[in-house]
Amino acid sequence: MSVFRFIAAEKASHSIAIMCRVLEVSRSGYHAWRRRLPGPRALEDARLTERIRELHAKRRGVYGSPRIWSDLVLDDGERIGRKRVERLMRQAGLSGLIAKKWRATTVRVPGVRVADDLLDRNFAAGAPNRCWVADITYLRTWQGWLYLVAVQDLYSRRIVGWAMADHLGAELVTDALEMALAHRRPARGLIWHSDQGSQFVSLAFGQKARAAGIAQSMGSKGDCFDNAVAESFFATLKKELIHRRSWPTKAELRTEVFDYIETFYNRARRHSTLGQRSPDDYEKMHLPVIEQEQAA
Repeated sequence: MSVFRFIAAEKASHSIAIMCRVLEVSRSGYHAWRRRLPGPRALEDARLTERIRELHAKRRGVYGSPRIWSDLVLDDGERIGRKRVERLMRQAGLSGLIAKKWRATTVRVPGVRVADDLLDRNFAAGAPNRCWVADITYLRTWQGWLYLVAVQDLYSRRIVGWAMADHLGAELVTDALEMALAHRRPARGLIWHSDQGSQFVSLAFGQKARAAGIAQSMGSKGDCFDNAVAESFFATLKKELIHRRSWPTKAELRTEVFDYIETFYNRARRHSTLGQRSPDDYEKMHLPVIEQEQAA
């Protein structure tokens, strides 16, 4: 009511009782109106909820409360607890995405293993281009399967090379390797870790890897935890992109995978292992380390 708003605005200068009498409204009515107004906490919750909605949409609807909290604190400079963000998201009907159960897709060559496991599940790297992990996954469209291989730098979790094709030939992984080499120019001695898929034990891939001075490493048969970082990326990709809709054409899926990797995952998506920084931000923060590595 406009009369009550006027009284609230002028109460520092005039008596509430006198204003109510002059304006012919009751003091009890004014105080009841005041009690119905949202308090500072409620108003702040409303402001934060609106910002959370904006961030959730900006992050393609994939972020849960931990990463939305990081956006608010690290980017917006808000002073807010994680539990409060969780509560506001729950009240607004906003949430992250849940990954589907992992299943094996590796095609192995019986009795063939060309490399030992050089990582032994130690997925830490002290500098860029010391160790890359790679894997292949299957993506379904109405026109048939597409196969994606992704190469990830363990230092920054950046996807440094990738390739897609409608076949599982050895050139699928050699194309991804060539892309990664062109983008990163690693020194000799880089470790390439993968599972024992037939593409990674192929003669063509082995030749290219040796020519680039790459040491191959392979996990044990049938154990996804030996290549957990690469498996984790594919789980994230499928949760945040692939499983959210169907894909009528291969061309459409190729375009969206490109956009997800190059625009969102590498440049914007926060990664818990990197202190809630994106791979791109993490590398910029540690640019001297990267420059030293490339100059070595």
